[in-house]
Amino acid sequence: MIETVKLTDKQKKARRGRNVALGVVLFGLVVLFYVITMVKFGSV
Repeated sequence: MIETVKLTDKQKKARRGRNVALGVVLFGLVVLFYVITMVKFGSV
């Protein structure tokens, strides 16, 4: 049987904050790689 962990509101808020921060970082990396690729192919 699987036991579930009940998170407090403070823990849920902290988890959401980390998830948003991680999403922003990943999006930033995608944009950075896109820009680098465009610059490299643009100078050929």
